[in-house]
Amino acid sequence: MRVTAILSTKGGVGKTTTTANTGGLLADAGLRVLLVDLDSQPSLSSYYPITAHAPGGIYELIALNETRPERIVSRTAIDGLDIVVSNDYQGQLPQLLLNAPDGRFRLSHLLDSGALADYDAILIDTQGARSITLEAAVLAADHLLSPITPDLLSAREFVRGTIGMLDELESLTRYTSLSVPPLSLLLNRLDETRNARDITQSLRGMFENDLRVQVMDAHIRLLASFKMAGAAGEPIHRFEPVKPAKRVTPAGADLIKAMVKELNPEWARVIDALPTRKGGLCHVSH
Repeated sequence: MRVTAILSTKGGVGKTTTTANTGGLLADAGLRVLLVDLDSQPSLSSYYPITAHAPGGIYELIALNETRPERIVSRTAIDGLDIVVSNDYQGQLPQLLLNAPDGRFRLSHLLDSGALADYDAILIDTQGARSITLEAAVLAADHLLSPITPDLLSAREFVRGTIGMLDELESLTRYTSLSVPPLSLLLNRLDETRNARDITQSLRGMFENDLRVQVMDAHIRLLASFKMAGAAGEPIHRFEPVKPAKRVTPAGADLIKAMVKELNPEWARVIDALPTRKGGLCHVSH
């Protein structure tokens, strides 16, 4: 089992879209994938149609230590892709975790227990602001993925918020069995402007010697097809499997596949074995 937390202390950088498309791709590649929606604004929970609703969700998992899949795991319309939906409607979980002696460590222990540990991949979508639930997601993960848009405000918030949080968590976990996992920084919605190129180069230079942070070679381009795929409830590799005619930018499928293979090279073989689906899909240019 590999647990990846998709995080940023800044909202609107594409965490949910990245989580959903990664999960859909891995499920179609034959892996058993569990999405965990930790965001209080539960966009991930409604990204794909749900075909079998569990009676509970993230509240029961964290507040009641409920790990039985039949109680908390819902099934999506994509075979092999399940989800623990966000259902903390009254926002009680942060206060509960703050008052619990194992607050920051509880999610890690829960995901390692019972049938949840049988999944090949668990992807945790998080809130776009620092909170104890975000810190719990970090400590539950084997790897962190942080999308960042190529603008100055996002770069500053990443350093101040996300890296600052990781620094503090390293001190907190110094005498525990848990540790802060490495982070992959994903440039998202990259366009052709000079400003975007300058910020990209600055980020690469900033973390060149930081062993905790890897600026990924793969990146996600600014394409209308990502929004349209989300609106259709389809992962991008199904929605745009091939590059539309006369467009220079690669297909959305190629972008997400390259990112996921770099994120975990062990997934490369099954992803490369995926057939290119062409029938019945929209090919959208931008």
